[in-house]
Amino acid sequence: MSVTIFTMTHKKFKEPEDPIYVPLHVGRACSEDFGYAGDDTGDNISAKNCYYGELTGVYWVWKNVRTEDHVGICHYRRYFCTEEGRILNEKDYQAILQQYDIITSKRLKLNYSYFDGYASDYNIFDLVTTGEVIRQKYPAYYEAFERLVHGNGTYFGNMMVAHKALYDEYAAWLFSIFAEVEKKIDATQYDEYHRRVFGFISEFLLFVWVEVKQLKVYECKVGMTTEKYETREMKERLSEFFLQGDLTGAKSYFLQVLEKRPDVLMEASDITGELKLAMQVIAVCELERQAYGESVIDRIRRFEDLVRYFNGVNEAVNTCKTGQIGGQEIRFLRENHVSEIAIEASARLFTTEEKELAKVTGTLFPLLAEE
Repeated sequence: MSVTIFTMTHKKFKEPEDPIYVPLHVGRACSEDFGYAGDDTGDNISAKNCYYGELTGVYWVWKNVRTEDHVGICHYRRYFCTEEGRILNEKDYQAILQQYDIITSKRLKLNYSYFDGYASDYNIFDLVTTGEVIRQKYPAYYEAFERLVHGNGTYFGNMMVAHKALYDEYAAWLFSIFAEVEKKIDATQYDEYHRRVFGFISEFLLFVWVEVKQLKVYECKVGMTTEKYETREMKERLSEFFLQGDLTGAKSYFLQVLEKRPDVLMEASDITGELKLAMQVIAVCELERQAYGESVIDRIRRFEDLVRYFNGVNEAVNTCKTGQIGGQEIRFLRENHVSEIAIEASARLFTTEEKELAKVTGTLFPLLAEE
């Protein structure tokens, strides 16, 4: 059993030394030549890269690679890896694929439904249209699509490894859907980021396809060789503002960057969710200072510690929502002197109905006091 992993890239990068990783320049039809194999040869959709992202490479592998072995897709800065962070080699893949049908990224557990998350960041018409095409073209998949789209799970990154026959089956299904969706939506007026509509939706469709096919899935950790520059820079600047307790400066900086780069908060950029947490830090601490004259940032200022604190608050709120609040969460709230403002702000992030909000706050507020 051999394995070839195509590393999708749109720029020059430091390639893994392992020969199973083969760089594939996606969108080369519209770009300078970096010297890698490109997705603009043979049967290809390279010119549609602005709408499809790395999927132009997925299409190229489907149509142009002939093998009876296993193929996979990763990215120039994202790779499947062990829990310790080592990039998988051929022996690792072989051992896994002897027991599993497909390797995917670990399932993302969102704090909201996939539908609501998509609606907040993209044009929901495109996702609804995709569902309608599935209903008409692949009715056996529609129940799963509807159920999962209102759930809180998805894969990310369009990363997968499987036997080429299974890979081809998935690609044929996926691109036949998008061929119809293309006729019904218009992404030409979207900005550069949102124009990659098919790349975004396909991450979720892999989740649907795997579910319906009832495949034996190995959900693998994804490691990043480099964090996105914009994300790293924002964290560093926000850390400086937080260390000074400067909420006004942090907020102003955040809004300036967000206006220029709205994609920094998307899942593909904010992998750890820390930038979203930074927004929560700013909002909650502003409200606390207005109400109490001080806030959590007056006693916790390191970025890492603030992330840990607000993750703890969010975990307590989410366990309360499911009726599973326990001693660990209660101790966290009390020992960290979490305010009612922080609880309510967190609850509003994860609840859409006032009745549900009242239930969460009504449960947690009385628990904030020391016994």
